[in-house]
Order: sequence, then C-alpha cells, then structure tokens
Amino acid sequence: MMSEVLNVDVCVIGAGSGGLSVAAGAVQMGASVALIEKGEMGGDCLNTGCVPSKALLAAAEKAQGMREAGLFGIEPVKPSVDWEAVNRHVHEVIAAIAPNDSVERFESLGVTVIQAAASFVDEQTIEAGDVKLRAKYFVIATGSSAFVPPIDGLDQVSYFTNENLFSNREPVEHLVVIGGGPIGLEMAQAHRRLGTKVTVLEVARLFMKDDPELAAIVVERLRSEGIMIHEGVENLRFEKRDKGASVFANVEGEEIKVDASHLLVATGRRANVNGLNLEAAGVSYSSRGVEVDVRLRSSNRRIFAIGDVAGPYQFTHMAAYQAGIVIRNMLFKLPAKVDYSAVPWVTYTDPELAHVGMSEADAKEAGRGVRVLEWSFEENDRAQAERRTEGLIKVVTETNGRILGASIVGLHAGELLQPWVLAISQRMKIGAMASMIAPYPTLAEVNKRIAGSFYAEKLFSAGTKKVVRFLMRFS
Repeated sequence: MMSEVLNVDVCVIGAGSGGLSVAAGAVQMGASVALIEKGEMGGDCLNTGCVPSKALLAAAEKAQGMREAGLFGIEPVKPSVDWEAVNRHVHEVIAAIAPNDSVERFESLGVTVIQAAASFVDEQTIEAGDVKLRAKYFVIATGSSAFVPPIDGLDQVSYFTNENLFSNREPVEHLVVIGGGPIGLEMAQAHRRLGTKVTVLEVARLFMKDDPELAAIVVERLRSEGIMIHEGVENLRFEKRDKGASVFANVEGEEIKVDASHLLVATGRRANVNGLNLEAAGVSYSSRGVEVDVRLRSSNRRIFAIGDVAGPYQFTHMAAYQAGIVIRNMLFKLPAKVDYSAVPWVTYTDPELAHVGMSEADAKEAGRGVRVLEWSFEENDRAQAERRTEGLIKVVTETNGRILGASIVGLHAGELLQPWVLAISQRMKIGAMASMIAPYPTLAEVNKRIAGSFYAEKLFSAGTKKVVRFLMRFS
C-alpha cells in the first residue's frame, strides 16, 4: 500500500549526468523537484563509464611513460603493475567526484530524492517504491546499458562489460576485446600498457564515424604497442576453458583461435526503457530509446527525455546540453530546440581522436562548395619537444571561409578541438581563428596555423608580390 503521495513541478527519472543537471538547475530556479534513481547516484558516467575509464587510462599512460623515457635521455624501465593499487586509484577518483552527485548534496539543494525503481501509472503519475508521485512535467533520463549480442557460446563463458570491468583487482594475462568502438579501444590500450596481452575483434571496421586518414594514425599506434587487431571478423563463437575462454572467428576467409584469460564485450549500448511502463504514460519508444521531437518532448508533451535514452548521441556532454534545452522548455515556456550541428566527440586513446561538425563527405553530400585544410603536428614546435609529432588536424570550410567541421588526431586532441566547437556553433569564419594570438610554444598553435593556411595561396601569390613591389616604390 502506498504510504505517501507527492505533488511536484518536475520529476526526473535517473540520476546520471543529464538527470542531475535538470534536477539541480530546476530546483535552484524555483521549481519543486523530485529525483528518482534505483541504482547509484551519478549513473554510468561516474561509476562505470567516463570517470573510471579515464582514471584507468591515466594509470596506463604513466606506465607507458616509463617504457618510453629513453626518448628523453632517461633510462627506460619496465613498469611493475600492482593491479589492486591501480583499482584503488580508479575508485579513489570516483570517490573524489561522488559528493557532487550524492543524495546529500541534492537534498541540500531542496530536491526530494527517492531511491527506488520508477514505473508510470498514468500520464501524470508515477510509482517509486512506497511513493506515488504526480508531476506537471517528467524528464526521463535513465541512460543506457551495455548491449551484449547473442553470440554463439557467449552465454557459457564469463566476460566483462564496462559495468563490471572496473571491479577487477587481479592481473589480466590476455584480454580479448569484442568490439572496436571507443570503449573497446580505450580499454584495449589501457590494459596493454598495464602489461596485458590484448586482441581486438571487430565485425566491421574501427572508427566507423571518423575520418579514415586520421583513424589510421591511431590504429598504427595501437598496433605498434602490440595490440593485435582484426577487423571484418565473421562467425564469432566461444568455448569455455579451464581458465577463460577460446574465441573462434573467421578473418579474411580463415578461421583463427584466440585463447583468452578474460573477455571484454564492448559492442555498444542499449537505451534503458524497460520497466518504466511507458505505455501507461502514452510515451512512444523502441529498443533505441524514447522517441522525441526537436524540443526533446515525447509523444506525451509533458514528458521529456534526454541523454542516452533519447539519443542520437550517447555522450555525457550531450546529456548536459539537452538538460538546458529541457529546462528552457519546462520552466520558461521557451520553444528551445536541439542543434546537433556542433556535436563534438573524442576517443581517448593515445593519440586522441576528436571531431566536430561536418566531414568533407558530409559537406559535399549537402551540396556545399568546400575547401579542406590539413596541418601536421610535425610543424608544431611543442609537439617536437614532447616527441609526439604523430598528429594531424583537418578542417572543412566553405569556399567563403565559414567553418563546417574539424577533426584532430594527436596529443590532447580533445582539448584542441574546443575552439572549433565554438566556431561552428557560432557560425564563425576561418579568419577569426587565423587572427587570434596563440601562445608559443603550445600544441594549440596548430589551430592558428591551419586557419592561416586558408589564405596562404592568395597571400603569397604573384599578384600580392606585384602589389607589394609597387607600394615599396613610395616608401
């Protein structure tokens, strides 16, 4: 029997990045807010996704630096890895961030936090544990979970997903990664640098969404570090071993067998829609998530959806962006719409691979007249000092200089991408980037140099020389 009935302005379902942003923003702007979470506060990003994966990558980077110290005149050493201590580092990072996402913090802001599973009763009512709740608006922010495909024999063996990988405290002898997306490749490199033998099996090709020329630089680096990569694999199947599993696959028409001590299944994400009883609320959805319009409203106009459960981009930063759109719609009755023209994404391998906006193919398909600019990190003095010149930036502009897209591969590519995100979102032209003063020596000079190259042909042309010679006669 329900012991309590609550009435609030806004009910948020899911305490991940998007849900927390809506709850914190709405309550501080004067709305009464309830936040429902059946699992851990902070959601996937804090507990099993972005935060622990980047903490593990940081540990792996330190190990790799010990191996490569000889480049700088320092005796290289083989790192001795204490897996339990590495795991402790990962969870200390989570613990340092967790207070920002905690029940206590949100209750201190005035949010009513309910720790239970949520299920709609009707279009304006939800049940969560012993609480029945009515709200003027609902925001579904339930995120996504690891998708495990029905591969022959997989149900007979043990395997990691991102949801349990970061609980491991034991050495991993040979990790076989199924899936060559960002999660799979980041964890493949992290484990390789921590001393594990690693094999990656991908049914398609790596970096499907990214520029092939830039992606090839990352793949070359991964292979140079000793990661075995197979693309276009077929007929995957698994057999249980005493310790681990045997993985069978066809590669270029031949069957291979890989004996794994551990498996990581990194084959994508699936929206968390089950158990919400969305039918009772009149919300249309599919296995890909809740169907929303450009204002992030579902088929029930008082129910919004954001983040992984709403797509089309399953990134933490997109959930936070969408939270702002929803707040403007709900609280201020503004018809704010999502704009996906400047969506950035980064794969945090080393080197990083980052992109925003249109690719050359996208722009041409849209009928734009384009120019494609390229600049190598070999031309950057800071990259030379860091001995990290295996980088490339590629920028797509219209013929009038308006910036359409940018892709970067190299050290700190995700950081270097940010001015291009701003430029595209503000519809800026390449001249703005070319005219900025970039501190020397920084990697960020590649942004100014590539922008300046847009004008090089005209600036150093025979016509310019003729004008200068003429003007010098009167000096």
